[in-house]
Amino acid sequence: MILLHLDSSARLSRSLSRRLSRAFMDAWLALRPEDRVLRRDLATDPPPHVSEAWIAAAFTPAERRTEAMTAALAWSDRALAEVEAADLIVMGVPMYNYGMPSALKAWFDQVIRVGRAFSFDLGRGDRPIEPILAGKKLVVLSARGEFGFGPGESRAQDNHLDPHLSTCARLIGVDAGSIHSVAIEYQEFGDERHARSIAEAERAAVALAARLASEAAPRSDARQSASWRST
Repeated sequence: MILLHLDSSARLSRSLSRRLSRAFMDAWLALRPEDRVLRRDLATDPPPHVSEAWIAAAFTPAERRTEAMTAALAWSDRALAEVEAADLIVMGVPMYNYGMPSALKAWFDQVIRVGRAFSFDLGRGDRPIEPILAGKKLVVLSARGEFGFGPGESRAQDNHLDPHLSTCARLIGVDAGSIHSVAIEYQEFGDERHARSIAEAERAAVALAARLASEAAPRSDARQSASWRST
């Protein structure tokens, strides 16, 4: 099985979303050390923003692209290859201003690409977009400064992170029932509620790793040894 481990916090240290994603990965690899891990850190290798040159290249058939067009899509091609290969995507995602970090939005813009992640056909009527990728799972490990962002809770209407992730995830092969989330809250308060939230989220992340690892298909390709790849 191949996992894509992605962190999007701007903080390289003291990041709770990184701490949570590491807890999940450590628990997973303790149970399935032979699985392959692809590593992408959006703080150390930030995605380029979409440009006019990128758009022109993405909407030009591959056989007609110039060298400059191919170069414009190079980062996207590398990131897309990781998404295509992954069975499970593990994301460390802080909530910034009630939504996703700009680096993660830029990553989605790079990998949700016509002809690779989705097809577009006006013959389908008012729903011309269909995902090409399918069958993937997504684990979202998040940290939030405030609290109460769950359905029916006090700040549910301010949660623009989870709905956006769900919408984007569909276009990289993850359906809504295959998204699993764990979040730390109360970070800005720094009180006993925050300490309790950290402990509960870490336990939940480890338990989630154990459950999903137990549900994963047995290894069938002995050539895929455990490895980390920094990009």
